[in-house]
This record gives sequence, C-alpha cells and structure tokens, in this order.
Amino acid sequence: MPDSVINDLKLDIRHVSVVETEFGFGCTVVSPVNIYGARIEDNVFIGPFTEIQRGVKIGSRTRIQSHCFICELVTIGADCFIAHGVTFINDRFSNGGPARGDKSRWESTIIGENVSIGSNSTILPVTVCNNVTIGAGSVVTKNITTSGVYFGNPARKVN
Repeated sequence: MPDSVINDLKLDIRHVSVVETEFGFGCTVVSPVNIYGARIEDNVFIGPFTEIQRGVKIGSRTRIQSHCFICELVTIGADCFIAHGVTFINDRFSNGGPARGDKSRWESTIIGENVSIGSNSTILPVTVCNNVTIGAGSVVTKNITTSGVYFGNPARKVN
C-alpha cells in the first residue's frame, strides 16, 4: 500500500480485517474487526470493534461481545462469554515500562471452560479455572483456581 501524506507527515495506514485465521464451522463475525493469525473453533460469535491477535485460541460456542481486545498468548476455553469492552494484557511492564517488542517478557493467559467475564474487565496474564464468573469492571491480577464468582479490583472470590 502506498504511503499517504497528511500535514507533511508520512502515515502508514493498515487495513487488517480478518487474515491468516482458522475458523471452525458456524462462526459469526460482525464487522468491523481485526483478527489475524488466530484459531477460532466451532460456533463462536465475535462482535464488532474487536481485535484478536496472532496465536489466540478461542474454544467452541464462546461469545466475544463488542469492543474487546484479546492479545497474543491468550487461550479461551469452550462455552465462555466475554462481555463488552473486556481487555486482556500480556505485558505486566515488569521492567517498569512496556516490553517494546521484547516478546520474551510477555506472559500467557489461559481461560478455562464455562467462564463469564463481565463488561470492562481487565485480565492480566493469569490462569482461570472452569466455571468462573468475573463481575463487570473487575481486574484479575492472580490465578483463579476455585470455581465461583469473583469481582473487584483486584478481583476476589465472593461466592
């Protein structure tokens, strides 16, 4: 694509949409989205204004609502519900700032099966077991190893 010039500055405009992604049967994707290099299993729904990055795996019958960001190194199990505006993080800024391309500092996130994550939650690099509900606006900073309901900042078990 040719460079564009706006106000004497070069601008790199990229149109990604859906590329290099493997889909199972019966998936629904509502445009506009950016999905690249992911593996999406059967009957997954992906809402608009969502970005799913390279290497992400999403299990069957999972629903990803609008305005979500799912970064590299995230695996989401089957039968999950990811509500509007959920953000996954793979860089903890462990050296006081962003990794800036040093992917060796990124960490993975694994979400079990039958997990519901409420709107505007932020999920740091953690493992979440099966059968968990995370309330809206929660920040998950540590592994969740017991099924139940969690919410808050940081998210804590309440039921």
